[in-house]
Amino acid sequence: MTEITDHTNMLPTAVQQFVLHWGEMGGQWGVNRSVAQIHALLYLSDRPLHAEEISDTLRIARSNTSNSLKELLAWKLIRRAPVMGDRRDHYEAEVDLWQMLTRIAQGRKAREIDPAVAALQVCAAEAKQDPRISETARGRIDSMHDFVRTMDDWYQQMIAIPPGRLAMLVAMGKRVLAFLPKGKIGK
Repeated sequence: MTEITDHTNMLPTAVQQFVLHWGEMGGQWGVNRSVAQIHALLYLSDRPLHAEEISDTLRIARSNTSNSLKELLAWKLIRRAPVMGDRRDHYEAEVDLWQMLTRIAQGRKAREIDPAVAALQVCAAEAKQDPRISETARGRIDSMHDFVRTMDDWYQQMIAIPPGRLAMLVAMGKRVLAFLPKGKIGK
């Protein structure tokens, strides 16, 4: 990104488009638009930015910027970066894409998957004890619980793979199927 020397100037068009698009995508992923736009701006910035610069550049309220920065810090997608001679907090984004992906996956797992596994475990245990629940419903609850646990186990295995090896695995794509026995999944 072109260094922001006067944050009231327009951002270069490509940077503007990236920030706007990232904000829209964030909304589709359940992330506040301002949070996503701030993340995009910091990701493209070649130097740490302070909150006032971010607010002025994106034309968003300072309070919104502050809350968004707190959320990004909690997700560990940005960090504070000290700047010599300036007492304000400055921020920079994680730029390693594998680290970013890993942190997002860890955060989503903790907020979404872990509670689902726990809730399904309770449902499955209660279904086993309740004679009023049909065999069909009990079986479907158990299937859902098994599926979510399997996906959780897979996640645990994938997150433990070093980023370089994980990148190789992803690059292999469907060619990895050649190493698996032929036949239908689940049969």
